[in-house]
Amino acid sequence: MKRIVITLLLLSGALMPDISRAQHNNRSATTDKFNMLMNYISQMYVDSVKEDELTEAAIIHMLEMLDPHSIYIPKKEVEEMNAPLKGGFDGIGVRFQIMKDTVMIVNTIPGGPSEKLGIRAGDKIIKVEGENIAGAGIKNYQVREKLLGLKGTKVQVEIQRRGEKNLIKYTITRDKIPLYSVDASYMATPTTGYIKLNSFGENTMAEFTRAFDSLKTLGMQNLIFDLQGNGGGYLNTAIELCDEFLSGSKLIVYTEGRSFPRKDTYARKVGRFETGKLILLIDESSASASEILSGAIQDWDRGLIVGRRSFGKGLVQKPMNLPDGSQVRLTTQRYFTPTGRCIQKPYDDGSEAYRKEKYQRYLSGEMLSLDSIKIPDSLHFETRINKRTVYGAGGIIPDIFVPLDTTRSSEYLSNLLRNGVFNNFCLVYVDNNRKLLKKNYPDFQKFKKGFAVDQKLLDEFTAFAEKEGVKFEATGFSTSRAVIETRIKAGIAQNIWDAGQFYELVNPLNPIYLRALEALEDDTFDKLKLAYKP
Repeated sequence: MKRIVITLLLLSGALMPDISRAQHNNRSATTDKFNMLMNYISQMYVDSVKEDELTEAAIIHMLEMLDPHSIYIPKKEVEEMNAPLKGGFDGIGVRFQIMKDTVMIVNTIPGGPSEKLGIRAGDKIIKVEGENIAGAGIKNYQVREKLLGLKGTKVQVEIQRRGEKNLIKYTITRDKIPLYSVDASYMATPTTGYIKLNSFGENTMAEFTRAFDSLKTLGMQNLIFDLQGNGGGYLNTAIELCDEFLSGSKLIVYTEGRSFPRKDTYARKVGRFETGKLILLIDESSASASEILSGAIQDWDRGLIVGRRSFGKGLVQKPMNLPDGSQVRLTTQRYFTPTGRCIQKPYDDGSEAYRKEKYQRYLSGEMLSLDSIKIPDSLHFETRINKRTVYGAGGIIPDIFVPLDTTRSSEYLSNLLRNGVFNNFCLVYVDNNRKLLKKNYPDFQKFKKGFAVDQKLLDEFTAFAEKEGVKFEATGFSTSRAVIETRIKAGIAQNIWDAGQFYELVNPLNPIYLRALEALEDDTFDKLKLAYKP
């Protein structure tokens, strides 16, 4: 325990040789003070204490006092936290959902160990290692604990399958299971490709390359690159992606911190899409690496940014391992866009206020009107080529602002979403009708053109929602009917195929996506003199 505390307090100094003797002595005194307190607690406190828990609580509070993005990750959570960026984890290769206390397999990961054994979507896991888990109130994290494990280890499951009287036993050898950062890629129009990215991870460039090259063979001339909801990831991945769009040796980003001198990073290769109309979609949940990419594209007048002001995270974290296997992600630098913008939003009022800032935007009216953002002259910058005004006001402010669409919103729709009714209904519907659906719609394009959410299906859905605790409300249903129908169809498609088909069906309801399509057809690119022509 003592080594953990000392190591944490010395971490920032271990990499920084220029710390003065006075600072070193002050830090030693602080360390001695903390250790003395821990000794007093250990020896004299009225009740027994768990020193490791006290130490972790102290570490967490210490980091919260620095900034909202310096965090502590306990040993047991390190692998799970890093998995999305590392591009995978060790497991059996299924996506599951708990329905009525039973673990139902939504789909198997292509090429994963479960698929290779013949496990199917719709199968229900009843037992794991002989232990009954159905009807036992099992939680998601408990399922993960039972099914995840080191590559090469085995786990025995017993599965209930529709049409089979007896449980089917499988012994599954765990393997590396990929997590994908490209959610969807398809041709939005005969000449416009669409790619949605959920994070910037280790395998993102390979995924992007495959998606981009595939769209190129289908005739793509323009690209809509969707970063809505993308919370970021690796700085280097953002730089590599940006290099695909910027020509020459243009500055992409620079970083600097108290103990790290300024470092400039430039484009260095011929990218895949240095010419052609490029649009990036952002919203209030687009953060960090998403903002690095958006900021560079905007600063060099290379493409169009469409949506709402991004999150505003301009701090760079460095992962540092502690002796017990836990990890700290410590903020070490700020990053700046090519025009010198630091888009980090203020965090002086503490972490809680920082996290609620997005909701404050809604209350202030910013989600509905760009005029609600007041930007001082000191935060006005000029783009590098055309001298357009851009802003450093806690996030990337788009070139085209698209307000939140409230015309189809209702409390009824919100209740359906909050209670997971769409997911649950579509899972059950596909499980009950899988054979017929696959017979009638052997591929997605036939489903997209031919499947209709009729009144009978809507009645089934609203009845299902009632059983899930969401009371039918006629006015709300009428207001949100188009959204409800679309989400049902998209949810069914996702359960038969994957997330890519979901986005292809729901995007036509997204005003940001629709405005991007309009901008490709009007004179926006020429009016702003954006660089897109060969």
